[in-house]
Amino acid sequence: MNPRTALTATALAALTTVLVLTIRYDGYRADPGGLFWWYAACWGLFAGALLALRRVPSSHVVPLIVAGAIAVTVTGLVAPPRTSTDSYRYAWDGRVQSAGVSPYDHAPQDPELVRLRDAWLFPTGAACTGPDRAPIPHTGPVPHCTRLNRPAVHTIYPPVAEAYFLTVDQLSPEGARHKPLQIGSGLISLGVTGAVLLILRRRGTDPRRAAYWAWCPAVPIEAVNNAHVDVLGTLLSVTGLGLLAVLPNRRSAGGLVLGIAVATKLMPAIVLPGALSGVRRVRDAGAVLLPAAAFTVLAYLPYVLLSDGSVFGYLGGYVEEEGYDDPAAGARYALLRLVLPDSWTLPVVLAGMAGVSLYVMRRGDPQRPWSGALLVTGWAFALLTPGYSWYALLLVALVALDGRWEWLGIALAGPAVYVFGRVFAQREPTAAIAYGAAALLVLAAAAVRRRRGTGTRHPEGISIRTSGPGSPPSARTASRPT
Repeated sequence: MNPRTALTATALAALTTVLVLTIRYDGYRADPGGLFWWYAACWGLFAGALLALRRVPSSHVVPLIVAGAIAVTVTGLVAPPRTSTDSYRYAWDGRVQSAGVSPYDHAPQDPELVRLRDAWLFPTGAACTGPDRAPIPHTGPVPHCTRLNRPAVHTIYPPVAEAYFLTVDQLSPEGARHKPLQIGSGLISLGVTGAVLLILRRRGTDPRRAAYWAWCPAVPIEAVNNAHVDVLGTLLSVTGLGLLAVLPNRRSAGGLVLGIAVATKLMPAIVLPGALSGVRRVRDAGAVLLPAAAFTVLAYLPYVLLSDGSVFGYLGGYVEEEGYDDPAAGARYALLRLVLPDSWTLPVVLAGMAGVSLYVMRRGDPQRPWSGALLVTGWAFALLTPGYSWYALLLVALVALDGRWEWLGIALAGPAVYVFGRVFAQREPTAAIAYGAAALLVLAAAAVRRRRGTGTRHPEGISIRTSGPGSPPSARTASRPT
């Protein structure tokens, strides 16, 4: 084996070993500080593996990335979900639909659904002593509880996600519990790796970028172990943006897939400004937006017809709970709150995101829609400072397509707030420090690139000229936002 390939394989072996130890360490509630240091070790080894990959011979790169992706993904299967209970709601929503009931009609604790409860999702007695158990109404002296979070509210998930939950439930053997959702998410995460590699190959770009997703610790932790459905939205977003670049004359195909992504988790709507990069004609914008909007509406329609309640479920309550409409209620807008009154933060965020989106749509490169999508998504995270680490899965995939590694700092800020923030009484100081450091990294990297002047130095060591005669279309980045 080539020595440089062997070195990278060794770094990957170390990364997968530490990932196994991290995921098996059940410290989210008992020792969040210790758990975060395990996270930091994973990210450090991840960085080392990326550096080693830069010197691997080109013929070994793709096999090494794929093998590493499989090894890293499998680590997420070594334990039940550790830092999130969202997948239990997924399993419940799938079970409810299999019983012929709309998931939007009843909260999990409603008596109408008692017949669907089992000892796994709804323990009783001594099994209710765990810290992740929520009590539910009952009669008699024996306590009743559930693994589901927020059991008194209706589901929040959009229709494509609900269809996915139903599919997993239908395909799952009796008593499989959390494992089918983890396996399904693992397969989808490998699908993201495949999609990124395919897009990079079609663009003539060095495939080393795919490792930003394939080996990122966030993937086995959040996409596989916690089985967050965000990974499905990420796959669809990557595919949609790829179709826009590969089939520029059939923009409706990319718009349709992006609509499916939005109907999975709503958050992928943030990539739409990137999807409109460089669009000058209303007709071209409509070719993307109309299929996306039409699919989203049509996906909700069957649930609207079959449901007695609102198909938006707990969405409004979630926005209020997370403090997006009241900055004083949580750790949202942590950076802006350092310099602005609370009442100013939301208007400033809206104005800032509108400005970034308009810049991307006007100056972005239509052959690289993920570049503008990364800019909008990254600054949305920096301004909103979300406290949930799995939201960054989409950001990581965009980094893999675009190559600007510095945005991974935003992805690392999420677990810093979500895990390490538990050490303190409030998460806001952690959010300000973590996202502030990540934003400074992004600005510093952008300044370095501007000083270089004529080219963008990519992590894999390839200098791409921003303009000049003879440059192939796929290599021109004159209008690419930085």
